[in-house]
Amino acid sequence: MPVGKTYSEHSESGHLDNPLPRRSARKHSHVFVILLAAGCLTTMTGGVVSPVLPEMVQQLQFDPRWAGMLVSVHALAIAVFTPIMGILADRIGKLKVMIPALLCYALFGVAGAFLPNFGALLATRALLGISSGGIAAASIGLLGNLYEGEERSRILGFATSAMTTASIMFPLLGGWVGRDHWQHAFYLYGFGIPLAIIAAIGLRQPRSPHTSVGGGGQRDQLLRALRQPGIIQIYLLLASAAMIVYAVVIYTPLYLKAAIGAGPELNGLVLAVRGMGAATVSALLAARVASRLGSRQAIAIGFSLMAVTVGTIPLLNQISSIIPVAVLFGAGFGIITPNAYNSLANLSHPSVRASVLAIGTGFNSLGQFISPLILGPLWKYSGLPLVFYVTAAIAISTAGLSLMRRQTE
Repeated sequence: MPVGKTYSEHSESGHLDNPLPRRSARKHSHVFVILLAAGCLTTMTGGVVSPVLPEMVQQLQFDPRWAGMLVSVHALAIAVFTPIMGILADRIGKLKVMIPALLCYALFGVAGAFLPNFGALLATRALLGISSGGIAAASIGLLGNLYEGEERSRILGFATSAMTTASIMFPLLGGWVGRDHWQHAFYLYGFGIPLAIIAAIGLRQPRSPHTSVGGGGQRDQLLRALRQPGIIQIYLLLASAAMIVYAVVIYTPLYLKAAIGAGPELNGLVLAVRGMGAATVSALLAARVASRLGSRQAIAIGFSLMAVTVGTIPLLNQISSIIPVAVLFGAGFGIITPNAYNSLANLSHPSVRASVLAIGTGFNSLGQFISPLILGPLWKYSGLPLVFYVTAAIAISTAGLSLMRRQTE
């Protein structure tokens, strides 16, 4: 198969690992809603903890160099296990991966409330990440196979919008629930249990685990896809975007606490409003911008917006100016994400699309994990302003990388 060939024209009528036939997707909108809910739950993995991180650092006396790992260690587990879960989902069935992962998500997430020791808390956060990786791999794989072409681009935009809207809600909930005690925020992970029950009842189990190509052919398709320069470049873009977003998620609450004395509720609000721009742009504008300018240019614009806004954070000390900047930052991210995932879907064969998209989610999580490793020492030894300036430099460099990317989709 030539490098750069897209697969949006391929029929998937023989692809049985699908909860409903493509022609009846509109009729069974409850399937779409359940999958979106599962995807939205993965955005909560780090979001509900970030608003209460300053209180955790203060009460438990964590080392500032490593404290950010509590918000991002799950991302390392997601980065490692999401590709594995994606391959497993392509082999045995996506629902067989998603439902147990939802139950484990609730178990390990809530357990963090009862483990104030740093090491034990870090371990449960990693197990939570593995569970989240299973949810992400299965849900995005199913969504990627339900639609094709421009319709898939729009649906991924709506999915990104929904997940971003969830990322608005969960920091608010985390800050509100954790205002009396940081441990209370961990109870929100219990939402995984009712959703697992709903998914088990509302989604049809695939009739067989096989896909449109055999195991060996599927493996060859995946290896062929992963050798494509266009796919590798998109993975790097996703990792960079996640690193930049997590710099804001982790260090903005710490900056606001130091600059204006912000507590968990105000920090939750600021983290939430950054998602307003992302939600709106993902749903309404991301596909249009890419259609008019091309995916490379659209993604470059998104990174440029993120660079300008994150670089201004150390210059702001009024909540009235911080909130609009957060919204614009989210708008940049809202352009990047659906276009990057749609590009991956266009470049991958239907039989391995869940795996390719899951590996993209893994790179996204890898960027989240790397963020505090790179920026934590800057915070400890040079202060928070340099953290934001370096992050802005990474964003503008990635914008250039997107423009240099070959137009292969």
